[in-house]
Amino acid sequence: MASPATDPRSIEDRLVGLALVATWPVYAVGGLYVLGPVLGVVLVAILASRNYFTPGRVAVPARPRIPTGVWIWIIGMAVMLVALWIGHASEGHSAGQTLKSTIGWAKGWALFVFFPLAGACLDIRVETIIRAASITALISLLITPILYLAPIIGLPEILYVSPLQIIGGPGPEFFAVQLYSMDPGDGLPRWRYFMPWSPAAGLVANMYLLLALEDRRKFWKVTGVISALIIIVLSKSRLGLMTAVIVWPTAYMVSRITHPGLWLTSVLPAFAVMLFSQPILAWINQSYQAFRGMRAGSTRVREALGRIAIERWQSEAPLFGHGIVERGSHYVEYMPIGSHHTWFGLLYVKGAVGAASLAVPLVWTFIESAILAMVDPVGRLCFSIALLLALFTIGENLEILTYLIWPGLLILGIGMRRAADRRRDQGG
Repeated sequence: MASPATDPRSIEDRLVGLALVATWPVYAVGGLYVLGPVLGVVLVAILASRNYFTPGRVAVPARPRIPTGVWIWIIGMAVMLVALWIGHASEGHSAGQTLKSTIGWAKGWALFVFFPLAGACLDIRVETIIRAASITALISLLITPILYLAPIIGLPEILYVSPLQIIGGPGPEFFAVQLYSMDPGDGLPRWRYFMPWSPAAGLVANMYLLLALEDRRKFWKVTGVISALIIIVLSKSRLGLMTAVIVWPTAYMVSRITHPGLWLTSVLPAFAVMLFSQPILAWINQSYQAFRGMRAGSTRVREALGRIAIERWQSEAPLFGHGIVERGSHYVEYMPIGSHHTWFGLLYVKGAVGAASLAVPLVWTFIESAILAMVDPVGRLCFSIALLLALFTIGENLEILTYLIWPGLLILGIGMRRAADRRRDQGG
């Protein structure tokens, strides 16, 4: 899919592959929340040491250019950090709280810079990421029968919480080794696999699905697709089910948009939609209501959290936000205000400036990868991942899940480099 790396056994390529293959063993010791940020820092350190701190007498490759897309993410995340600091100062938070929030930014949003930068400027192959993800998918598939039988035979939900929790994090669920969880709405089990909660499993499984669909070898492709679909179904994530149906077909259509055959084959379906528009709209509305009703309690809490976040953002801190999250009342089951939604969370904590600092890089990546998708299979994968992340901003807080979605961020960085090389070759 991508051109071979200069050195197929470069240290960063092997490191990324090893980290991804080690997902389940690292999860077993509760270390995934640590692995993601540490890997991001190590990759950037490799880049810095190789291109900026290596003595001149040592032969190294030419210093790579940082693509425009990566610069936009760097600027965006820097602006977000400044917005966080101003929000803290405006709300009168202590220096200790500001330091804590800054560390949280470094473990979350900063990785939206580290991994794209590493993907764009280091020798990391798309094939390495895809194959390593397929191996993890195979392990997940083999473990599925054990996880599925666990609630049936009466095994506990949580086996243990790792001692690594002492380093600090959002909560014990990020360090817990869990077989399943019980949905408070219907009392039935849901499965998380190596994610902190079930909807996060829907997001990560969709990312693995997109990677598997690009695998060249049939065995790994089929294994990866089956494993990802099983995780999506068992997670019972409504957004995960929806994105599994939408993302890859949309990416494929975008990649073929310049081909006349796509337009010719679209004429008949378009005419049928026009002819039966009224019953189709009715069906869509019924499907939407059924979708919302799948877990009505969860929908109520999410909508209430969103309303509270927007109202308090607009009336109390519109530009730079409140600086920190605040736990909600009993009405929203004590969930933090703005959680379960990237945009509501950004608006509440970092204000309009913070939300714009994500929106601008995400829109740029979306457009750039769509253009690349028309001429490069890597662009199609980048576009599908960008679309997946954009869709999940309405159902998850991406910041807190960067330690799991880092393979997709590496792919985005590789795509940004390909797009920049193509513009340079064309004199643009």
